[in-house]
Amino acid sequence: MVTLILPRLVDVSAASRRSASVVERNLSALKSVYWLLLLSGFVEPLLYLLSIGVGVGALVGDLPLPDGRLVSYAEFVAPAMLASSAMTGALAETTFNFFGKMKYMKLYDGMIATPVRPFEIAVGELGWAMLRGSAYSAAFLGVMVALDLTSVGRALAALPAAVLVGFAFGALGMAISTFMRSWQDFDLVGSAQFTLFLFSGTFVPAQAYPTLLHWLVEVTPLYRSVHLIRGVALGGGGWVWVLDVLYLLAMLAVGLFVASRRMGRLLYK
Repeated sequence: MVTLILPRLVDVSAASRRSASVVERNLSALKSVYWLLLLSGFVEPLLYLLSIGVGVGALVGDLPLPDGRLVSYAEFVAPAMLASSAMTGALAETTFNFFGKMKYMKLYDGMIATPVRPFEIAVGELGWAMLRGSAYSAAFLGVMVALDLTSVGRALAALPAAVLVGFAFGALGMAISTFMRSWQDFDLVGSAQFTLFLFSGTFVPAQAYPTLLHWLVEVTPLYRSVHLIRGVALGGGGWVWVLDVLYLLAMLAVGLFVASRRMGRLLYK
């Protein structure tokens, strides 16, 4: 029994160290400008919150949640901005940066000459993306608490949800990047990302859309992310949270699987 189990445990431990070394490499390469990256990823959703959530919110008034409760427009928009920030931060790192490292810098060609495998590179890059994403999310939640848009307890509960959103979109971004042929292809990614940002229950309830569009919105990944974080940050939602979590976990698993398989084909050809 020991001879069967111990090698697997050693393999898992070694794989984790190799993935961690990918994270460490990225941190070392950007440590001098890391605070600028954090600032840039935090400021944009904050400006949206202050301009639309607070500014426009004074004109809109209160909005209903699915359970019938009324909340201020700023309270309604803030969790959506958090989900969008987690999506944007994860995609920025795992699309443009990931693609540049793989296709032009040839960084991963050097890595696979070592014991590091494609799956471990994918996990390491995803872990690095989430270091950035988690910092954005924690800072934004601090602003939400300071503006009395959520409580401290709910903010602490919303942080793991935001991290899960980032992991899911990060894995999706890496998988998509392995199919990209040039920088121009990322125009499609940007267009899809902006469409999700506008039509995922971010600024208006999904129920406000026509029936067909309403159901289409509810199956998009950003809507499930907004629904999860809004439910945690404002309360309510109940067992539907489980569906959101399972959706994002499935997205994470499929994204990592596709990304690692595609990387293996591209790097070992």
